Amino acid sequence: MFRPLELFIGLRYTRAKRRNHFISFISLISMVGITLGVMALITVLSVMNGFEKELRERILGMVSHATISEFTGRLSDWQELAARVEGQPNLLGVAPYVQAEGMLTAAGQVSGAMVRGIVPDQERTVSRVSEHIRFGSLDRLEDGAYGIVLGSELARILGVGMGDRVTLVTPQASITPAGVMPRLRRMLVVGIFEVGMYEYDRGTAFIHLDDARRVFQMGDEITGLRLRMDDMMRAPFIARDLARDLGGGFWVNDWTRQHANFFRAVQTEKTVMFIILFLIVAVAAFNIVSTLVMVVTDKQSDIAILRTLGLTPGSVMGVFMVQGTLIGFIGTTMGVILGVLLALNVETIVPAIEQMLGHQFLAPDVYYISDLPSELRTTDVVRVGSLAFLITVLATLYPAWRGSRTQPAEALRYE
Repeated sequence: MFRPLELFIGLRYTRAKRRNHFISFISLISMVGITLGVMALITVLSVMNGFEKELRERILGMVSHATISEFTGRLSDWQELAARVEGQPNLLGVAPYVQAEGMLTAAGQVSGAMVRGIVPDQERTVSRVSEHIRFGSLDRLEDGAYGIVLGSELARILGVGMGDRVTLVTPQASITPAGVMPRLRRMLVVGIFEVGMYEYDRGTAFIHLDDARRVFQMGDEITGLRLRMDDMMRAPFIARDLARDLGGGFWVNDWTRQHANFFRAVQTEKTVMFIILFLIVAVAAFNIVSTLVMVVTDKQSDIAILRTLGLTPGSVMGVFMVQGTLIGFIGTTMGVILGVLLALNVETIVPAIEQMLGHQFLAPDVYYISDLPSELRTTDVVRVGSLAFLITVLATLYPAWRGSRTQPAEALRYE
């Protein structure tokens, strides 16, 4: 802990006009470097947090927290199983589904799609698809009506809208007098959804569960049950307990397994970006080292005089640590303030820049998310600010130690 004398002399050296203005310039560059590094680090971490949150929410808007199926890919006696599962703790919803690949054609346009059969009322308990319906309604999927809800990009490629008809071609074949023919079914477009993820908006369609079982010739069976839990982050543990309670014969899969590589890649990228951007702060901290080394050289005679007046080597070391710490504190504080302000307003600033330049940075047909989200976390701000300040304090140790080793007789010999 510094005594008032070291603090007073250190602050005076910082405020005083230097004979060598180059030292003042290097000090300013160090401070600006720390500010920019901390600001960039907080902003980038907030943006990546926002991306991770948006991706998780949009994916889980289409993908349930967990699914139950049999190893054959079909689930029989699913009503009894659904009744058993509904009584489990930590579960908020259970819904049956049929999922299969199909081909949709309309007006000469052809596109593959993942067709999911659902019961609208039950589907609302496990996903947020109904919240993303742009036209029509999920409730218009009725048994026997053969209605279909398309993703917005899929509808655009097929060139269809509300009330139009599309033809669903299934992999199952029908044997007719003319030979083996693909199964076809005319479907009425009763809704269009848009979740904001090109993968799902481009390749997903919903039909009623019973219509799907008839079209895909599944009889009384379904693909499986979709589950929603009270805490999606605990989905792996809840799914494991559920699999143990159900016994063998069932495959319980959670969302972390279905998209494990994807979210692991996001986390890895976030860690790498943190390391790369923190190097900016490290470079600025090394500038503090060079600044203080030059200050020590410039203040040799002053150090010698202070030593002859009784100032101890430890006190001399404290004087220069005050200077370096002050540079780091100001740079870190300014960086934290600017970083927080930028992170909180990035969703407004980026669209303004895009409009000014007439160019969209994130094309929706290339990236999962076409806007730039941001989620500022207090833990990230504290971690970045603390590490930046710590590294600047450590950067002052060697120059301050070197200054404390100054010998008065040697320094004053040529004065």
